[in-house]
Amino acid sequence: MTCRLAILAASVAALVAASLLPGRQARSQPARPAACDSDNGGITLAPGFCATVFADNLGHARHLAVAPNGVVYVNSWSGAYYGFGKVPPDGFLIALKDSKGTGHADIVERFGARLAQGAAGGTGIAFYRDAIYAEEKDKILRYALAPGDIAPKGPPQIVLSGLPLGGDHPMHPFGIDASGNLYVDVGTATNSCQAKNRTLESPGLNPCAELERRGGTWRYDANKLGQKFSPAERFVTGLRNGEGFAFDAAGRLFSTQHGRDQLWQNFPQFFTPRQGADLPAEELVHETRGADFGWPECYFDGMVQKRLVLSPEYGGDGKKIGVCAQKQEPVAFFPAHWAPNDLLIDNYPAFPAAYRGGAFIAFHGSWNRAPEPQGGYNVVFQPLKDGKADAPFVVFADGFAGPVKGPAEAHFRPTGLAAAADGALYIADDVRGRIWRVVYKGGPAGVAPAPSPGAAVSSYGEPEPPEGIHPNAGEIAALPIPPGATEDQVARGARVFHGEVDAGTCAGCHGANAKGTSMGPDLTSPKWIWGDGSLSAIKDIVSKGVPNPKIYPGAMPAKGGADLSAADVDAVAAYVWALSREAARK
Repeated sequence: MTCRLAILAASVAALVAASLLPGRQARSQPARPAACDSDNGGITLAPGFCATVFADNLGHARHLAVAPNGVVYVNSWSGAYYGFGKVPPDGFLIALKDSKGTGHADIVERFGARLAQGAAGGTGIAFYRDAIYAEEKDKILRYALAPGDIAPKGPPQIVLSGLPLGGDHPMHPFGIDASGNLYVDVGTATNSCQAKNRTLESPGLNPCAELERRGGTWRYDANKLGQKFSPAERFVTGLRNGEGFAFDAAGRLFSTQHGRDQLWQNFPQFFTPRQGADLPAEELVHETRGADFGWPECYFDGMVQKRLVLSPEYGGDGKKIGVCAQKQEPVAFFPAHWAPNDLLIDNYPAFPAAYRGGAFIAFHGSWNRAPEPQGGYNVVFQPLKDGKADAPFVVFADGFAGPVKGPAEAHFRPTGLAAAADGALYIADDVRGRIWRVVYKGGPAGVAPAPSPGAAVSSYGEPEPPEGIHPNAGEIAALPIPPGATEDQVARGARVFHGEVDAGTCAGCHGANAKGTSMGPDLTSPKWIWGDGSLSAIKDIVSKGVPNPKIYPGAMPAKGGADLSAADVDAVAAYVWALSREAARK
């Protein structure tokens, strides 16, 4: 990323002294701005920045780390979370090097365990003291790097084992500070610690037993091998799903927080569909030992009260504060359900000074804002000063989703962030495994938003003209009709499915094209996980939900959590039956 050499030279001494990011050295030269793609790899960027596609088609790339010599390391993931895409035959960990200075990786080496060895990859990765640290199932592993090697050659050492697995949030992102403190996110097994997860009006467990082993950050020693997970090493509590970690120049630890889901679907007596889409806010928090950020008793209302509010599972009604007055509030908050999957605080003078010390956040994009449009699928910049928000956030990079913002249709979903010693900012996507290299080429010195990418729309919930729209009319006419049902029923079922009437939520988990997402199966397939695919069996599943999924990570509440009538259930079942039969007869 470009900055004037005089400024860089004047700053280098302070840079060496102030840098607290693990395994990184002072930036010797600004990133080369010449190697930029004409279209920035398909995304839009804040004024003054440009990008190349550094690597592509890597698999489900999650978090990133960059060594002082510029080699980029990636952890990729598979398993139940991804029900699509071919899994590479080699290791899930990837080393990438641009040996020619073109802005594109020309050397790609995979390492680590493979699918054939029972591995599924992971999210967390870091560079620390000439080694790669990576998450693999219930472990944090250390891969030593020999001088001159791009990828490790030997087997890993176990730094930490026994991390909790399963449930809604099985991943373990982590960060390592300059002193070797290893901070590990242990996400919750449930959405809100209900007696029956994600179920209509199910109360919250009190006490919430899973908080003994989940729902916070744990601290260990990155320099020590053979550590075992235990409740004793908890650093903070009350975080539903932390995901991103970063340290500022003063050594403060920040993380992101995924807000809970389904306020309206599970407690419609207190929340409207619009409130369900816009509550609760996503959060950026400052972690200090012993802090309690409120989950599951509290959520952050970013719409009206701008504070932590009591959850309905614990006696809340959307207004009560209760015990939440004693919980720690975030440094900054963001729109609901955008899914903050990684965090980067840039402590170096490669970007303009206005960006110094601020937070970049990769938002994976929502799946559960129905019947409102989906949101996120971008990278934002949050200005910070002295550890607190200094101005409103701006969208730094956009256009990842392509023409449709929805989990099944998005072309790319930002998941990982990392900065290199030359000032380049890397962004990872976990749909196709693309990585962008972003540099500052010169221009406006202030913080400004990226240009709008154009005609991106939500996969459902768009406004209708007064006369209504019938986008599936031709499709419905061609679909087979179940015995005893009508074409009108199938057509209504399609509209309920897509959230166009009665706030149906089906497309959130199964995709607008019904071909499935990481949260729900492909409904166009003639193969069934539950039942025999008959119309009566489909009605039963829709009516009762799926409280204990066999494959997918989230339970399906009865009627998808929506207030569907018996006629709506019949219609949705008819539509799903028709989709599966249409695929079979093609």
